[in-house]
Amino acid sequence: MSLNQYFSNNDNLKSERRIIKYNYDSLCYEFISDNGVFSKDKIDYGSRLLVDTYLKNKKDINNFLDVGCGYGFISIVLSKKLNIPGIGVDVNKRALKLAQDNAKLNGVNVEFRESNIYERVTEKFDLIITNPPIRAGKKVVLTILKDAINYLNDDGELWAVIRKDQGAKSVINELNALYKIDIMEKSKGFYIFMAKKN
Repeated sequence: MSLNQYFSNNDNLKSERRIIKYNYDSLCYEFISDNGVFSKDKIDYGSRLLVDTYLKNKKDINNFLDVGCGYGFISIVLSKKLNIPGIGVDVNKRALKLAQDNAKLNGVNVEFRESNIYERVTEKFDLIITNPPIRAGKKVVLTILKDAINYLNDDGELWAVIRKDQGAKSVINELNALYKIDIMEKSKGFYIFMAKKN
């Protein structure tokens, strides 16, 4: 694993901040990005599909948690569209600083925390949403998805995106013991699934 992976910290990596613009439902968002973060040059398709599919199927919720939030795309769009507070967690300090700046830039109420998965999370949520860091390995991805059950309210939902060629079907099969799972969308090899407590 290289030292420059987006789920690790490399203080020696040169900073080259840039602005990514994103339009959704007649609203324009701006995100500051940088080297050393996931999808630094554009909003990745999986995250866009996850947000779009969730917002088409949303129900009334009061809060959410974005696990592996990166520079804050999912958190910020959801907070703005749903007009609710949220929390985003990540291990990448540079991504978290960008996420904090992006929350201010887009005028949303999201708290971003440095946390190794749920290490610094104590609350429960109506929604846990994640585009998990596949390159961190299947064990990390399964921990994010399986342990979410401990942080969901009773009727809360876990939403995630995983690519078919990165083991979507086997991951979903492993979750069947814990959750009732619905595949909400399939597009370009990406699976969007929603999981509720059994």
